[in-house]
Amino acid sequence: MPQPAFDARLLAALSELCSEAGRAILDVYDAEAVIVREKGDRSPVTDADERAEDILHAGLAKLLPGVAVIAEEAASRDGVPDAAPDAFLLVDPLDGTREFLSRNGEFTVNVGLVVAGRPVGGCVHAPALGATWIGADGLGARKAVAPIRATPADDAFIGISVRQAAPGALCAVASRSHSDAETEAFLERLGVTERRSAGSSLKFCLVAEGAADVYPRFGPTMEWDTAAGHAVLAAAGGAVTAPDGAPFRYGKSEAGFRNGGFVAWGRRG
Repeated sequence: MPQPAFDARLLAALSELCSEAGRAILDVYDAEAVIVREKGDRSPVTDADERAEDILHAGLAKLLPGVAVIAEEAASRDGVPDAAPDAFLLVDPLDGTREFLSRNGEFTVNVGLVVAGRPVGGCVHAPALGATWIGADGLGARKAVAPIRATPADDAFIGISVRQAAPGALCAVASRSHSDAETEAFLERLGVTERRSAGSSLKFCLVAEGAADVYPRFGPTMEWDTAAGHAVLAAAGGAVTAPDGAPFRYGKSEAGFRNGGFVAWGRRG
């Protein structure tokens, strides 16, 4: 089977699909009460997660038929594959459930395509902000802002790229809901002079669009949390590495698709 690859048409279709999933999330988000259940790992799940994942599964089967999908809620329910295919999609239908529940708007729909251990394209959509980021190998990265619940038109997307950090003026973006001593020590060693906080995959996107220079994360994440944002950042000229600078790889079936620590960088040096 030929390796799947993104082209402009597929990126546009993926943006439309993520917008559709985002509207399903907003139907729940705008309700007076949201019912929260607890998964086996004690993390929260809502109807919004499950409705969005159903939409994404159905849509991806049409957009990329035959490509395996590894999605958060299905993985929580049924487990993950024993071995990763060479090409597969990683889906987080609602990244930032805690942000969703706190109603701060900083949650996203994430879809990333991984080939040979590396994210080669993806979409991050923030339904409550009306913002969408897309990117792929050879196509660069773009961002669009549209009215809430609207699918952005093709001509609404503008190119984005990472910035060159100014000497002595390094801006870091860190998790709004998760921080730890290791992250704080890293930022101090790096000489960060400005801090921003954001939820979900928005942190990758802030680096990708040149609003921040670095995003470190040493706490636990899953591959579906990071693949889409990683793809957008890489397409914008950035990189994601392990803390020691080694490549940050995907398809870690032996680890249950869990990530180790990582650092997302803008333009370095």
